[in-house]
Amino acid sequence: MPEDQPSWKNYLFQSLLATLTVLIVLLFLSIEQAVIISSIGATAFIVFAMPRSITARPRGVIGGHLVGLLSGSLCALIPQPSLIHSIIVYSLAVGLATFVMVVIDTEHPPAAGTALGVAIKGFSPKVALAVVTSAVILSLVHHFFRPRLKDLT
Repeated sequence: MPEDQPSWKNYLFQSLLATLTVLIVLLFLSIEQAVIISSIGATAFIVFAMPRSITARPRGVIGGHLVGLLSGSLCALIPQPSLIHSIIVYSLAVGLATFVMVVIDTEHPPAAGTALGVAIKGFSPKVALAVVTSAVILSLVHHFFRPRLKDLT
């Protein structure tokens, strides 16, 4: 197997690193932040399975989740008198986050999930802290282990 190809050791190491990092992140989250947990899991996959991807960069991970947080928070302020209004607002949160991420070069697909989750749940300081803390922890672990990480896909 060529040196640049990942091996089962890389699969195991990077999967365990993802597991431990998400464990640390989840220790900071409460059930109130449940709406963003899936987007953080998707971020962990990108960071540890595709560490060389442009979407795994800290700019994308942190910036993208901040954009998602902001987009979702703004859209949550829009009145939602009926189910159809709620669906439109939630869709707008994802579309707005996508647009802003692309325009400011912070593309990170799971952050669209953050926008959706925050639009559904609404803004709270605890959710904001959870999003930012999660993105920063994942980015820090990615940064420090990047020399040992290989693209697994």
